[in-house]
Amino acid sequence: MSKLMKSVSGIRGIVGDSLTTELVLSYAKRFGVFSGRGKVVVGRDSRTTGKMLLKAVSAGLMSVGADVIDLGICPTPTVLLAVENLKADGGIAITASHNPPEWNALKLINNSGTFLTPAQAKNFWNIPEDELTDLGWTHIGSFSQYASAIEDHINAIMKLPIISVDKIKEKNFKVVIDSTNGAGGLMSPKFLRELGCEVIELYSEPNGMFSRIAEPVAQNLGALESEVIKHNADIGFATDPDVDRLSIVSNDGTALGTEYTLLLAEKYVLSKKLGNIATNLSSSMASDVIAKENAVQIFRSPVGEINVAEAMIEHNCVIGGEGNGGIILPELHFTRDAPLGMALILSYIATSEKTISELASEIPKYYVHKTKLDISEDIDFDEVKKRIIQDYSHKKLDTQDGIKVIDPEFWIHIRKSGTEPIVRIIAESSSEEESKKLCKNIIHKYFG
Repeated sequence: MSKLMKSVSGIRGIVGDSLTTELVLSYAKRFGVFSGRGKVVVGRDSRTTGKMLLKAVSAGLMSVGADVIDLGICPTPTVLLAVENLKADGGIAITASHNPPEWNALKLINNSGTFLTPAQAKNFWNIPEDELTDLGWTHIGSFSQYASAIEDHINAIMKLPIISVDKIKEKNFKVVIDSTNGAGGLMSPKFLRELGCEVIELYSEPNGMFSRIAEPVAQNLGALESEVIKHNADIGFATDPDVDRLSIVSNDGTALGTEYTLLLAEKYVLSKKLGNIATNLSSSMASDVIAKENAVQIFRSPVGEINVAEAMIEHNCVIGGEGNGGIILPELHFTRDAPLGMALILSYIATSEKTISELASEIPKYYVHKTKLDISEDIDFDEVKKRIIQDYSHKKLDTQDGIKVIDPEFWIHIRKSGTEPIVRIIAESSSEEESKKLCKNIIHKYFG
């Protein structure tokens, strides 16, 4: 049996294997109690198992007295925003984000419209079992549907002062959008057309049959690159199935990589409003250069958007996110939001009078290399971490999340994933070859 993943990112597993309907029902009951048996918003991505799990989640919530508001298929950031808009007591997004289609998950949302903090997650798991019993038939919760969540989300982005809607509309950008048959197909093309773009759609049918590997990293975007060239488009956008990660293909048909999404957003926002920025430990050191250029501070958190969000709140940041293509803007909400990212990037192009290729060329050039290793139960990651700390004691070390070795010319981050049973080894330096070598050396020395 595959491993069930429990972390700050929620509860995630392979459906019918580690993640069963019985487990989902029990977790939903637990969340219903956690949320005070109040009003809970539920939305899902397009995975084929989503409708089944929606039934289990709804039954679990209602059985302990919580009222369910079903949003249907929609982006995960739409669910979080709806929790705020509908003044709900919590929310559940049924999605495994960038994982393969056999996976699904429950992402748990608090009444502030952010994912559970580590402290809240601890409270969630500590609810006594005797509180999770079904209520009598006169006390079960209600079930209703809300059909305007995507429209609410679009309107909220369009109203943001930092989004140059008029300038974007003047440009009549030609945009190719790849939604990989995820939830983005119901929002992204519509949103881009409302911004006055000419839209070429790729894989917009939200049927859960993903057209590519779900994570929108550069190597997975060959079809989008070809379509951008074919249509002589100004830009190509790609999202993951639940639309919180955004990747960009430039006007010359080059997939830039997810790191550039946040870096470009940082450059644009800081050109309009100076302030601190935040990102995670695995994101590019180009953010440090951008912060220095603008004389602002950068704060780094453990991986996971709630960790970045908490850092943003603590340090009053004007922009934040993760190098996986996630952008967080406080004026909208404290969660990664791909449609928001599209609007920020289009605003940057429209107001700069430059192409996306030209803007990307202005980003400090570093090379990130990412590898991952399947881990068996007999690997003692804590022991590996101790060895690395000892061997690299002469370097700057950050132990917030796994272990990060920091040098002025490079960094290496080794951490256990919260969404898959793997160890991630990520390195960045001024050359692609050096970054690969750094990762290879770590694997050979500590996991060989």
